[in-house]
Amino acid sequence: MAEQKPTHTPPRNATTGLGLAIGAATIITAITGIAFWLSYHHLHDVAASNGLGNSPERAWAWPAVLDLFYLAGELLILRASYLRTVDWWAIGLTAIGALGSISLNVAGVGAHAPVLQYVVAAVPPVAALFAFGALMRQLHTWFARRPQTTQAPAVVTGGRAESTAAPVPPMPEQAPALPPAEEQRPERPAITYRDARCAAIRPLYANGTRPGTAAMREALIAAGHGRVGDSTIRGVIRAEVEEHEPHLAQLPPAIGRPA
Repeated sequence: MAEQKPTHTPPRNATTGLGLAIGAATIITAITGIAFWLSYHHLHDVAASNGLGNSPERAWAWPAVLDLFYLAGELLILRASYLRTVDWWAIGLTAIGALGSISLNVAGVGAHAPVLQYVVAAVPPVAALFAFGALMRQLHTWFARRPQTTQAPAVVTGGRAESTAAPVPPMPEQAPALPPAEEQRPERPAITYRDARCAAIRPLYANGTRPGTAAMREALIAAGHGRVGDSTIRGVIRAEVEEHEPHLAQLPPAIGRPA
């Protein structure tokens, strides 16, 4: 009788997780839009009462000097996530726009006002900062899990060398070095990772310890994946390795290596 091969079935909670993610993104987007509108309207009132009252067009345009800096910075941070890098200039733009918006919203209340008025003025820009940041974080996580691309060998066409980039499919896990024969353990089943970079991290568990951030970063660079942010190393790559093999998370940390 022929042996029936096991079939892979998606997790039962995959649909539920997607629905929750879409619902959360919808709510966060609504909060972001409302908060930006309240902040923008208050900054218009500040501009109108401080020199631009005779020019309604400029009073309405003035808040964009801050809020568009903030939005542009967040989008540049998102672009950096897509490219798997860190853009400190984008972070600076976001900080300037967000802090400027919060400060001027609060300052626009005036001196000697009740404390609650300052709180009411500060809530919209702070809410916009956190809501938009939460939305960008979800997209950052999605970008971090996408397959990487690699450069294909050059092909000579019509006397001209051309090369094309092709996506790298998830690589099967590389088996660690086996212990001496008397101590060999049963072979682990092959695992297909969503993120191909996990294959460079998994062998670090072979010595019976949980690798730290520095060791994982070195392994990723040696495998040709370039520099990766610490949060991505720990929260995405190592998290997926230990998701497939939960017992690895219980191993003691490697001595002298930060977790």
